[in-house]
Amino acid sequence: MTDTPEDPPDTSKVRKDADMAHDEDHKDDCPQTPSDDTSSETPKENLVHFNPWRDFNDAAPQIDVFGDEPDPGRIAEFMDVVFGYCDGLIPVRSFIDKGQGFDGRPHNIWIEADSSVADKMTTFANWAAREGAAVYVIPGTVAEPGQAKADDVQQMQTVVVDIDTGDIAAKRAHLERHLGPPSMVVESGGVTPEGQHKAHVWWKLTEPAEGSDIARVTRLRGDIAAKAGGDMHFRSAHQPIRVAGSVYYKNTLKTQVRIVALNAEMERDLGEFTEAVTDMPPAPGVSLQPDFAAPDKPAVDDVLVTPVRESAQDDWSRFEGASAAIGYFIRMVHEGRMSKDEGWEGICGYNAAMLRPQWTVERLKRESERLWARHVDKYGPPLVRLDSAAPVPDEMPAFTLGALLDDTSPMPEDIIAPRVLTPGGLLVLGGAPKVGKSDLLISWLVHMAAGQPFLGFTPPRPLRIFYLQAEIQYHYLRERLRQIALPPEVLAAARDTFVATPKLKMLLDAEGSMQVATAVRRAFPDAPPDILCVDPIRNLFDGGPDGGGENDNTAMMFFLKDRVEVLRDHIDPDCGVILVHHTRKLSKHQVKEDPFLALSGASALRGFYTTGLILHRPDEENPQRKLEIELRNGPALEPKIVDKVNGEWVELNPMNERLVRQETGAKHDAERDRKRDVILRLLFDEAAEGRVYTSTQFGAGFENQHGLGSEFTIRQRINVLASKGFVKFRRDLAEHGFPATKSHFGYLCVEGMRFGRDPVVDPETGEVLAEGELVLPSHFKCPHSGRAREVENPAVWVFPEGVDE
Repeated sequence: MTDTPEDPPDTSKVRKDADMAHDEDHKDDCPQTPSDDTSSETPKENLVHFNPWRDFNDAAPQIDVFGDEPDPGRIAEFMDVVFGYCDGLIPVRSFIDKGQGFDGRPHNIWIEADSSVADKMTTFANWAAREGAAVYVIPGTVAEPGQAKADDVQQMQTVVVDIDTGDIAAKRAHLERHLGPPSMVVESGGVTPEGQHKAHVWWKLTEPAEGSDIARVTRLRGDIAAKAGGDMHFRSAHQPIRVAGSVYYKNTLKTQVRIVALNAEMERDLGEFTEAVTDMPPAPGVSLQPDFAAPDKPAVDDVLVTPVRESAQDDWSRFEGASAAIGYFIRMVHEGRMSKDEGWEGICGYNAAMLRPQWTVERLKRESERLWARHVDKYGPPLVRLDSAAPVPDEMPAFTLGALLDDTSPMPEDIIAPRVLTPGGLLVLGGAPKVGKSDLLISWLVHMAAGQPFLGFTPPRPLRIFYLQAEIQYHYLRERLRQIALPPEVLAAARDTFVATPKLKMLLDAEGSMQVATAVRRAFPDAPPDILCVDPIRNLFDGGPDGGGENDNTAMMFFLKDRVEVLRDHIDPDCGVILVHHTRKLSKHQVKEDPFLALSGASALRGFYTTGLILHRPDEENPQRKLEIELRNGPALEPKIVDKVNGEWVELNPMNERLVRQETGAKHDAERDRKRDVILRLLFDEAAEGRVYTSTQFGAGFENQHGLGSEFTIRQRINVLASKGFVKFRRDLAEHGFPATKSHFGYLCVEGMRFGRDPVVDPETGEVLAEGELVLPSHFKCPHSGRAREVENPAVWVFPEGVDE
């Protein structure tokens, strides 16, 4: 599909071939159908001729009583699920299925993904059915005709897996159990040797994937296929797939590509779906463990349990057996399924139990190191996992009620007051992507490192902070730190107490935890840090030996207790930990009722933390964010309304927020702003034409024009604008031929206003400096008394204090 076929010439031969094909298709039903003969009495309109490169024929499909025909309804449903949200061109291909006894060249077309796409695809499917050809599409759109490579795909709105082997029904049930109901299931027409129908399982996304998200979609397709035993070719974005509702021809079988399950309203968020795929275990009978055997080598399962003697007395030699066993354990260690010690123990155990006589330890080490070096060169650095466990106290502490009441010792000092982060506490900050979570977090941490309050959160002193992050690469991290508007004194105070990592490509497993602990000690050699921040959980999550994901409560508790808590205990038991996490989509009502239900993943996280913070935007059209706060170790705190003003995060007074009719109020605010802009622009433009106005004259002259309303409304708006300093006044315009006004204030004047369009010429250079003569105000309205006051310096336009220009 990468080459655009040329239009076939519309010659008499082509017309003849088309008519012959038509006659051949229908000779049993209508033996007397004539060919294209100009002398025939049969009208030409009865002949069905479709040229796929010139037009789409809208003739009714021909009925074949011996087989299925394209189903327009099913085609429309398929196109809606696969392309309903996409823009661009859909690459379509047809070619003759194998086993029909004749061949034909492929045909490629590109169909616009618009409201008529179903009709066009139906017409093409009808033509293909008459030609005995199958119909395929790339499940994504491209920009130009002729494009169909993986790099050309610009939008994809579905994730699909092709299940064509094994127990199809069991694999479908496994996918639905772990990934949720699919949006559509299509039986492609093929049948397995066991008699089960091959299937395409589709999940529709909430919006088309674009840019780097297309690679995420194709990775998901490959991961699902690997775990379900599906077709791995769908790791490629340009892999074509049959169109539901079209006809399947193969090996003398003719049947319709059928939709057997349709839930078109079932849509999935790409981020949440990625988590579900990550958490899904392999289907029964499907192994993700690499196949270490080659046709000329023994199978590793046999090698590990079969003794082998020297002198080639068995099916394989000691060298072949040892190489296969060592390779097996090396792969297990490299993929993090075993620790290095466990791998070496396995190799030694095989040597002792199965090689007769055994290899020497020196030879075993030498061969293991050689194979390890080769494996690392080929597959890259290993992901090493080491066993770890949360420390268990020697004695379980317990206190009587009297002892607790009698203990009047001072409370521990908050790491961040008031009780937001306490010694040994765990704070979770959640927020949706692009809500400003990382920006807020970095500003907050830098202020804490400088010992400065931030949004009402106060540190007792400059804090030592280690920021472990796995999202932003080094160069873009330093760029972001420069872009965030922070006071110079804060930056100066936090230069040495705030330490951040660039984007890490690791898991916070046993090995990763030790690496982090070493890095922390190197960053703060004299004293441990006060705060360890992990951003985000998802990129560093280790669910333990079973490999569970964030949605698994057992895996989440393993991560919190055996990873985060163990790491904290290695650093300092009193160190505060901040975990950054993503949120799932909830309705506004759900967020209002309980915003912390939005935290993504297992519910065990909420029961474990001491403080929860959720940053969200209640109104998507309003830049203000709301910071919800939940405390375990202190009294409840009211939510904070925060926003960025001049690049800095500030807390807004909630008393200034509307409580009722918020949307209506916002519309009224916007309308007042519009009227202000219209009035100022009219005064400026009218002066350029040589016309100036008092407030009364302007209201009368522009009543019911430009959407300004009545004369009274206009004068009211001018009165407000004068109080805010947007409008001032000129008492005397006699030099421009205007008589002295009886108005208390004078003629209306706006900033930069010029009278007329006569050019202003520099007398020395002759350069035209401007058009019209500058009109400067002589009076302004006092915002306190409402009386006219003289302007001190007409050349400087001054706004009253507190008014934004």
